Amino acid sequence: MKRAFKLRSIPLYLVLGIMSLVFAFPFYYVFVLATWPAREVLAFPPHLFFGLGLKQNWEQLLARIPFARNYFNSAGIASLSTLAVMFFCTMAGFGFAKYSFKFRSALYAFVIGTMAIPAFLNIIPYYKMMVSFGWINTWLPLIVPGMASAFGIFLMTQFLENSLPEELLDAARIDGLGEFSILLRIAFPLAKPGLAVLGIITFVGSWNNFTGPLILLPRVESTTLPVALTVLNSRVDNNMGALMLGNALTLLPLILVFVFFSKQIISGLTAGAVKQ
Repeated sequence: MKRAFKLRSIPLYLVLGIMSLVFAFPFYYVFVLATWPAREVLAFPPHLFFGLGLKQNWEQLLARIPFARNYFNSAGIASLSTLAVMFFCTMAGFGFAKYSFKFRSALYAFVIGTMAIPAFLNIIPYYKMMVSFGWINTWLPLIVPGMASAFGIFLMTQFLENSLPEELLDAARIDGLGEFSILLRIAFPLAKPGLAVLGIITFVGSWNNFTGPLILLPRVESTTLPVALTVLNSRVDNNMGALMLGNALTLLPLILVFVFFSKQIISGLTAGAVKQ
């Protein structure tokens, strides 16, 4: 019986294996092209194995843009944005999920409704506000306005509503815990799967953000990596090898995040899907 089940599963595993290779190939190909000189990047037939141009591409990358500074800017902005969103969205989600107050439903509906507004619709007033604050060419406009995102509040509200029993909160209050202590010592630990999903989505979104840094961080030394790499996309100088290396190094943190936190992602996305 067990052997027959395994034999029937072979076609499924074969299809899944082929699909995995198809989806993984573009990422592999970026790393391959990062090791070939610029003149070979667009060669036909394409190179499928690693070359010997990595050092040349690395030197060209460092000569064209302040790569280390741009990498630090991307990492710093993405990390601080993620931590801020995880904290404030969990706090707001806890309030919406476990407290009853006047206009709660209307306020929650308003927060959710803001998700339907296109981000580009308010880009001009947003930019003028950042100029008036004196925040241009700083990290602040890419961190502070997005600290409590509507999606994050919605996600954490739904998660805490289903995973945080009222009896546990009442027991904590009887033991003398204040509301903020309940948030830190009970809500946050129980919300780890949801926090993992929210953190990864926020980190990836912030890391890949192009429009914000393009407008708010105009100087190449103060901008993030996705914007800085556009400097290499020039028809005057052939920087394709350096550009591919920059793209590969930009992908690397995202790949590592998904590799090391895949279990948390799956547990967070499937939380509450099975009835106890």
